[in-house]
Amino acid sequence: MSYRISSTRAQSISYSDPPLAQKITEDPVTQKTAQSSVTCVYQTHIAGFWRNVTVLWCKNLTNHSLTISVDSVETDSHHSCKIDLKPWQFWCKKGNKTFEVDGDQVEIYWDLRSAKFSGGPEPCSDFYVALVSDEEVVLLLGDYKNKAYKKTKSRPALVEALLFYKKEHVFNKRSFLTRAKFDPKKSEEHEIVVESSTAGPREPEMWISIDGIVLIHVRNLQWKFRGNQTVLMNKFPVQVFWDVHAWLFCPTGSSHGLFIFKPGPPESENENDESSCGGDSSDCSSSNSRYYSTQSHSKASEFCLFLCAWKLE
Repeated sequence: MSYRISSTRAQSISYSDPPLAQKITEDPVTQKTAQSSVTCVYQTHIAGFWRNVTVLWCKNLTNHSLTISVDSVETDSHHSCKIDLKPWQFWCKKGNKTFEVDGDQVEIYWDLRSAKFSGGPEPCSDFYVALVSDEEVVLLLGDYKNKAYKKTKSRPALVEALLFYKKEHVFNKRSFLTRAKFDPKKSEEHEIVVESSTAGPREPEMWISIDGIVLIHVRNLQWKFRGNQTVLMNKFPVQVFWDVHAWLFCPTGSSHGLFIFKPGPPESENENDESSCGGDSSDCSSSNSRYYSTQSHSKASEFCLFLCAWKLE
């Protein structure tokens, strides 16, 4: 089963894992070798152009890091800055760095000293990470927004960065948790939990819940290890795809189950809707234009969440 992202601006993005998030060897993953990661891709305005910014959080038993990469508009390459957040070095959790993007300086400021985590590599509260270009905070992560603006001495960007892709690798025995915001009009994130029972005398089954409510229950999972279903969250549709063939038919730790969450109705229900810009050329401005329409910017990207669930013994 294949999955297609219908975003016109996102077609140039590779959805394979960045090198730091890939398996180093072909050996089965264990508790000691597991490296959880969260990859988020944003669209934001930097140095006169709309660019993709990739934020990668990685964590294993000994290391914890944050890598921010900014795409170049001159070449197919990207410019990266890595921050090592070593748990035994408190001073690493606050600071700033400067790097160049196509000849323009970009600064990163961060404060993770009080950051709270929910088990994964990405903090959930009490922190900030700010990306600054031309005295504008073009990307701001975390809830310490006032502290970020005070520290950077920069103004908010005219248009907020737009998250359109998130991929998370989670390692556990039977329960896998992630968070995502599906409705762009609302600020709160939803808690997504995938639980399974694939061992024992009973038939394998799986549950997918959002905010504590079970929305999908798959029985006889050995026959329904691939599938899809559209669920409603407060009348807002979310498409859910799953492929857990590896859980049932591969050695433990050799591969992962894949879950995709895409807001909005299936394409067959939305095929008659407007899919491109109309006759007004102001909505069809080039993506490389400094005056690129914010309306066109918001239409061009559709958020998609990928959850890679690795079962461990």
